[in-house]
Amino acid sequence: MRDKQIILNDPVYGFITIQCPLVFELVNHPYFQRLRRIKQLGLTYLVFPGALHTRFQHAIGAVHLMQEALESLRSRGVNISCEEYEAACIAILLHDVGHGPFSHALERSIINNVDHEDLSLMIMEKLNQAFDGRLSLALRIFTDNYERRFFHELISSQLDVDRLDYLNRDSFFTSVAEGVIGVDRILKMMSVKNDQVVYDEKGIYSIENFLIARRSMYWQVYLHKAVLGAEHALLKVLLRAKQIFKAGESLFLTTALRYFFENEINLMDISKREAALNAFIALDDYDVMTCIKEWVHHSDKVLSILCDTIMSRRLFKVEISSQPISEEYIQQVRDHYKKMYGLKAEGIEFLVFTGATTTRTYNSEENTINIMNKAGEVTDVVEASDQFNLALLSRPVKKYYICYPKIKR
Repeated sequence: MRDKQIILNDPVYGFITIQCPLVFELVNHPYFQRLRRIKQLGLTYLVFPGALHTRFQHAIGAVHLMQEALESLRSRGVNISCEEYEAACIAILLHDVGHGPFSHALERSIINNVDHEDLSLMIMEKLNQAFDGRLSLALRIFTDNYERRFFHELISSQLDVDRLDYLNRDSFFTSVAEGVIGVDRILKMMSVKNDQVVYDEKGIYSIENFLIARRSMYWQVYLHKAVLGAEHALLKVLLRAKQIFKAGESLFLTTALRYFFENEINLMDISKREAALNAFIALDDYDVMTCIKEWVHHSDKVLSILCDTIMSRRLFKVEISSQPISEEYIQQVRDHYKKMYGLKAEGIEFLVFTGATTTRTYNSEENTINIMNKAGEVTDVVEASDQFNLALLSRPVKKYYICYPKIKR
């Protein structure tokens, strides 16, 4: 397993070592290399200029943290075989391989009824065939079908190495200090009891900080209203472009993106899955941004305005409220822009629209972050914490918004 070590220089963790040769083989595979061409935070760089890091970097960082977590567990007496070590590293390496460019906008516009987790699984299955079944254990861990279920918790839970890396990395590249977390201490406090990941109670303050940092990053970065406006503009761009294409109008498209405009994608249809998956694997940020750059000059006024909001950074104005936006106000704003641009009701809905966003920092109904005291008793972090704030963080927060072009009305 350790006959070959590959050292990479990561901007967040410094020099890191890829311990497993098979992991490095997968890193060099074209399916994984595609992630170099997909930004981790989509259009967030329009608000936070440093947020240009990629899903490739995140996946490598997650492997590093998985290795640290597994070594920490071994030091605590948890038996982890070389095969399990390798499989866990492969599973976390490929956990985001199914992300497309600007994933959430793509999943709600031109790819229907499938999310990036399903796509990751399909791509992992293709890779398993290409590597003669050497990813089989990793697939069992990834799908939570392995008997030692704590491995899956390391990949997907409310305190997994995926979240530890993306919070740490996103905080670093956006320079939002509130997102900084004590990754090393959290990993050192980790153990396993009754096939569940648990944390020593002396590490509870680091975990409390993790939860508070996660909340801060959501409202300061991921759901920042300017970021929200940019991402929704992109969603509307893709929806409008697809509408124009279906109407038979001329529309510039890259080869990879054209497939998704010409076909109704249903990856659950086995007979069409291979072609659709191959087309998806060819798709990256460059396809979408190249098209947007061309569409700025399209004769359709709505598409042109939407694309210009992104290319020229004339981001939508976003008003956020704790209450639903009144229909009267929505109509007032729409009437204003209909008159300004000379548009019909059908077109104005792409430029003036509403929605809602909900986030929940900690959900004890899904799975818990388990704290173990000196007597070996395990409790949920909310019960173990003396911070009243943690109970509040378990409540869902819903906010409503209206978006419209940022032009003085």
